[in-house]
Amino acid sequence: MEKTWNNKAWFMVLPVLLLVAFSAVIPLMTVVNYSVQDTFGNNQFFWAGTDWFTEILHSDRFWQALGRNLLFSAIILSIEIPLGILIALNMPKKGIGVPVCLVLMALPLLIPWNVVGTIWQVFGRVDIGLLGFTLKALGFDYNYVNDVFDAWVTLIVMDVWHWTSLVVLLCYAGLVSIPEAYYQAAKIDGASRWAVFRYIQLPKMKRVLLIAFLLRFMDSFMIYTEPFVVTGGGPGNSTTFLSIDLVKMAIGQFDLGPAAAMSLIYFLIILLLSWIFYTVMTSSDEQA
Repeated sequence: MEKTWNNKAWFMVLPVLLLVAFSAVIPLMTVVNYSVQDTFGNNQFFWAGTDWFTEILHSDRFWQALGRNLLFSAIILSIEIPLGILIALNMPKKGIGVPVCLVLMALPLLIPWNVVGTIWQVFGRVDIGLLGFTLKALGFDYNYVNDVFDAWVTLIVMDVWHWTSLVVLLCYAGLVSIPEAYYQAAKIDGASRWAVFRYIQLPKMKRVLLIAFLLRFMDSFMIYTEPFVVTGGGPGNSTTFLSIDLVKMAIGQFDLGPAAAMSLIYFLIILLLSWIFYTVMTSSDEQA
C-alpha cells in the first residue's frame, strides 16, 4: 500500500518560520550587507569586499578582546561546572527540603541581567556597598573601578552567583532520574562514595552536563550586560569583551562596516567552538 503524505502540517509551522525569518534571518542579511560595503552617509554604499574582515582579523584590539573572552569563559566553566555538581550531589532527594532548595536555586535565574549588574555594582562599592565596605573594613584594598584584579574577581563571582544555579538544576535533574536499583547494587557490592559517583552518577549526568557546558560557554562567551553595567569595560580595557567592543565600535564610533564584519566573525567563532565542544563530548560519551 502506497503511503500518502499530508503536507498540511507545514501550514502549522509556517508562522514560526516567518517569525524566525523576520527576527533572525533578515537582520542577519542586513549585517552581511554592511560587512561587505562602506558608506559615507546619504544612503550611498560602496563595495568593500573583504576589507573589513581583513582589518578586524589584523587588529590587536580584536585579538585582545577575544583573549579576554576565552579566559573569562574558561574560568567560569572551571568553577561553575564542578560547583554545580557538588551542590546537586548534596541537595536532598526527598522531603520538604526538595522544593525549598529548588526555589532557592531558581531565584538567581529569575533576575534580569541588567538588574544583576546593578546589584553587584552597588554591592561592590566601597562607600555604600556591603561587599566593598566590609572588605575595606577588614583591611583589603578592594576597588573594582580602579583595580584590574578586583574587577575580574567581581565579574567572576557575580557570574558564579547568577548562573551556577542553572548547572545545579540540570545536574539535579540527571541525579533524580537514576533508578534506586543502581544505588542498592552499589551498596551490596560495598562501593565507596567516590565509586558511586564515578561509575553511576557521573555517567548518568553526562548528557545534562553537555547541555550545561554548552549553555554556560555560550552565555559566558557572549556576556555583555553585566560587565557593561558593573565596569563599563574598565579599568582601561581590562574587561572589554568582544560584545562590549562590538557595541562601542557600532554605536560609539558608528563604524558600521567593521562592526558588521566583527559581529559575523564573533558569530562564527561561537558556532565553531560550540561545535568542537559538542563533538568532543559526544564522541567521548559514545566511546564510554
